[in-house]
Amino acid sequence: MTGIKISRGAKLAALNLILIIICLLALLPILYAISVSLNAHNEVISSSFSFFPKELTLENYRMILFDKPFLVWLFNTGLLSLATVVAAIAVSVPAAYAFSRRRFVGRKAILYILLLLNAFPGILSMFAVYNLLKPMGLVNSYQGLILIYVGTMGIFGLWNMKGYFDTIPEEIEEAGKIDGANDFQIVTKIVLPLAKPSIIVTAVMVLIFVWNEYIFAVTFMTGAEKYTLAAGLYSLQATEYTRNWPVFSAASLLASLPILVVFFAIQKHMVSGLTAGGVKG
Repeated sequence: MTGIKISRGAKLAALNLILIIICLLALLPILYAISVSLNAHNEVISSSFSFFPKELTLENYRMILFDKPFLVWLFNTGLLSLATVVAAIAVSVPAAYAFSRRRFVGRKAILYILLLLNAFPGILSMFAVYNLLKPMGLVNSYQGLILIYVGTMGIFGLWNMKGYFDTIPEEIEEAGKIDGANDFQIVTKIVLPLAKPSIIVTAVMVLIFVWNEYIFAVTFMTGAEKYTLAAGLYSLQATEYTRNWPVFSAASLLASLPILVVFFAIQKHMVSGLTAGGVKG
């Protein structure tokens, strides 16, 4: 028995060591970006560059915050992300519940068609989307981008939350009906609280998608005052003569901070919610 315990302990220690090494390797690009952002000289691709800058400075952060419209890009992205998350959840939650609980003609066919549409590369539909938005005057507008993002992530939200709704026993809803609850009360007081982990995960995935989306933002938005963070970061590196890698690295790190804050703020809630949702009474 002692030998078995030692063997298991050795395997666990080896596994932990491997995971630690993988985490350290994953951190290397982030550490490299921090190093570049603190470099006083734009010498990333020169032979004199080293992982540890010879001269440290915070000038790159000051430049991106005060000399570039970074805060405008941040505000635009935050507003766009919030509107998209609210709209996508408002559309996908009722749809997911309907597809989970209702049995109607063409239900499976519609689900698979939506899945096929979601698998279709977005860049191939660029011309069709432009032709749809232009007559409505939604090109170069946030409303147009919101429609595109909701149409893209709404399908993901539908499939993601439908699977979770399927795991909620219908007997719980039947018990609510026996107690006198109507359909609206059953959904809002029983189903949605139980599905909170899935809703949170879906909302975070939509947020991350919008925060990082680049193709549609660059294609359908013009003017630096309307840029999102992804489009703004691209504009910093648009030409060979104006590229400043330390400034670009500083902007990239600042752009990632809000997502990290959101993730760490809800991480405990996500873990506890998923654990509670997975325990059967």
